[in-house]
Amino acid sequence: MSSPAAPVLDSDAIRRLDQGLHDDPFAVLGPHDHDGATWVTALDPGAEEMAARCDGRDYPLRRVGQIVFSGPIPPGRPYTLHGRGYGGQWEYEDAYRFGPVLSDFDEYLLGEGTHLELWRALGAHPMVLAGVGGTHFAVWAPNAHRVSVVGDFNAWDGRRHVMRRRGATGVWEIFVPHVGEGAAYKYEILARDGRLVPLKADPVGFGAQHPPETASVVRDIRGYGWRDEAWMSTRADRQRRDAPIAIYEVHLGSWKRIWNQGGRPLSYREAAEDLVSYAREMGFTHLEFMPLSEYPFDGSWGYQPVGLYAPTIRFGPPHEFRDLVDAAHRAGLGVLLDWVPGHFPSDPHGLARFDGTALYEHQDPREGFHQDWNTLIYNYGRREVQNFLVANALYWLEEYHVDGLRVDAVASMLYRDYSRRPGEWIPNIHGGRENLEAIAFLRRMNATAYGRHPGIMTVAEESTSFPGVSHPTHAGGLGFGYKWNMGWMNDTLRYMALDPVHRKYHHHLMTFGLHYAFSENFVLPISHDEVVHGKGSMVAKMPGGWWEKCANLRAYYGFMWGHPGKKLLFMGCEFGQRAEWNHQTQIDWDAPAHGPEHRGIQRLVRDLNTLYRALPALHARDCEPEGFRWIEGGDADNSILAWARFGFERDAPCVVVCNFTPVERRSHRIGLPAPGRWTEAINTDAALYGGGNRGNAGGVVAEERPWMGQPWSAEMTLPPLSTLIFRLDR
Repeated sequence: MSSPAAPVLDSDAIRRLDQGLHDDPFAVLGPHDHDGATWVTALDPGAEEMAARCDGRDYPLRRVGQIVFSGPIPPGRPYTLHGRGYGGQWEYEDAYRFGPVLSDFDEYLLGEGTHLELWRALGAHPMVLAGVGGTHFAVWAPNAHRVSVVGDFNAWDGRRHVMRRRGATGVWEIFVPHVGEGAAYKYEILARDGRLVPLKADPVGFGAQHPPETASVVRDIRGYGWRDEAWMSTRADRQRRDAPIAIYEVHLGSWKRIWNQGGRPLSYREAAEDLVSYAREMGFTHLEFMPLSEYPFDGSWGYQPVGLYAPTIRFGPPHEFRDLVDAAHRAGLGVLLDWVPGHFPSDPHGLARFDGTALYEHQDPREGFHQDWNTLIYNYGRREVQNFLVANALYWLEEYHVDGLRVDAVASMLYRDYSRRPGEWIPNIHGGRENLEAIAFLRRMNATAYGRHPGIMTVAEESTSFPGVSHPTHAGGLGFGYKWNMGWMNDTLRYMALDPVHRKYHHHLMTFGLHYAFSENFVLPISHDEVVHGKGSMVAKMPGGWWEKCANLRAYYGFMWGHPGKKLLFMGCEFGQRAEWNHQTQIDWDAPAHGPEHRGIQRLVRDLNTLYRALPALHARDCEPEGFRWIEGGDADNSILAWARFGFERDAPCVVVCNFTPVERRSHRIGLPAPGRWTEAINTDAALYGGGNRGNAGGVVAEERPWMGQPWSAEMTLPPLSTLIFRLDR
């Protein structure tokens, strides 16, 4: 090969490459045609000599900078780089000989903020390009001067793999050969003002290191063999408003521990066996996991996530989380994830000032900082940020077959003055307190999620009276499928905490919820928030001695399962754990093993779930006023409540009667909506639940004697501190 004329390399470009300041290294590095020949320019901080190896022959590269080398090779031929230095030698593929991976259409959608499969474009994707295996990295950092991917594969040296800027979208990409599954990496970002930003984890990374380490990890999420076709084909019917939905809320890190292995929590695969079989045996229809997207601080329980696209490595890699979801589906259980688009932590490796600017968050802390949680608020009005979040919702639904998302802290998103004093917030464009951008985001997320996956469900944790949370977006609502009924929870727990002698003065706390019970599609939540931070466990909230506490709790659960609304119960509450929840240990599995009262409460919850699922009257019209009728709502002096539940015309009705005093009431007449025998399907005072076994010998027969506004009635025994559920025999 003759010696072609050498291209004139810009000395300033070489200097910037040497110093890691070049923002367009592909313009210099890699193969470039010149004067009928191909010249290769390469960068290697560890080399004293460099050569391009082509067709089995080495072509020397001349040093043109401190760490930059250049020389000619045969045109149009693939090559590898061969370096020598300090007694060693190495050979590798040149990342700068590979072209772009992202398509122009990807770039267009990214710029427009409409890339609904964002995770297929951004993040770290193992692939084969031009016959070479490696990983394609892509990240959004529009205000960066340059972005490099760094890891063990390049000695964490930001000069080695500076990425290619893709037009005006602010996306940077590079294919790095021979990097694959399990490689740790971060992004080194040089801000426009010349400052190095702290090394950043990948916002769209699919994996992460074990905390307290903070790097992202390359994970190949392709090719999982799902076996849940039967569930997926029937899911829509199982999550409708007329379906029985009883949710078991779980913090996976503290559900159960393996004490002979240092007290570690269950893995995803172990939970796929133990947790799934337990929830199924207990009659629940769904598992809801507190956040499993990667988070740095155990004490946040996952509610301060950094890696929204990464299932936390605490319990295993991504495919093993899929094993858990798949096992749940094959057992007939739905899986809901707590999802946190309301805020994110300011950890240096996270999203905070990602490219040296307020990129994901607001610049002004009056809009972008949560004082309660010391976290940052997403800039929902920025199309790329909204796209990032909407696509993340779809990611969990599509890649992990999750059946729904429970959206955390919706109230904090809806109001600009949430937990702020005057002067600490900025009004919207109309001068109001509503966060119009967050409202638009939630509507878009729900409409998109339900549009692409009609069988899923979204649930809002929303504690105010914001209208239409679970109404369709086309009718002006936020578009959620369901809303947590926080008012019901607060009122009824206040009532239950009272000594029974005082309950008659607060009777309205148990009845007020029916004034608005059908204004939304409600879930009745007894969640982790009610059994932590000094609030005590559920059984500890109840007044009286130990027997009274257990009886009160059983009566309350009967009231809850008989009340309109879907059900949610936090782990440990199903057997009356005595201590409040502690995320650093497991729930008290010794309680049901050694305490008959705990076993009784556990049996009651199982039987309530079984009855709730079996009787349409208890679930089919949970969200419709036609499914409920008061029989006795005003007997405050005796603390007695009675109501009827109805399904559709073909369904037998039920009657629920509660006695919230420690006084047994015999021959107490209760109105009934229909003639016939009414079987006592649940009696929370039954001996098998730990009660005194007082009741009605299995049922009552309605007499044609009008009472309490009903055409029939029956005398019955109301055990102390109890709930009875009767079903009409047909």
